[in-house]
Amino acid sequence: MNVAIRKIGNSEGIIIPKEILDRMGLKAGDSVNLAEEAGQLVLKPIDDEFARQLEHAERFMDKYKVALKKLAE
Repeated sequence: MNVAIRKIGNSEGIIIPKEILDRMGLKAGDSVNLAEEAGQLVLKPIDDEFARQLEHAERFMDKYKVALKKLAE
């Protein structure tokens, strides 16, 4: 499926057709991860609950990094 890159404010973007969003279970406001893999752009849905847990774990590890480093020895 071909889509054009369009000017959106000061950025540029693409319009994702509704049928693709429906198949992926996505809607306006959902978050996706954009990555470049082997010269291709890849969009993957983000599991909001997992992202929240990961953010919490990163804050925990940062807060207790000295203790965690000692435990790892």
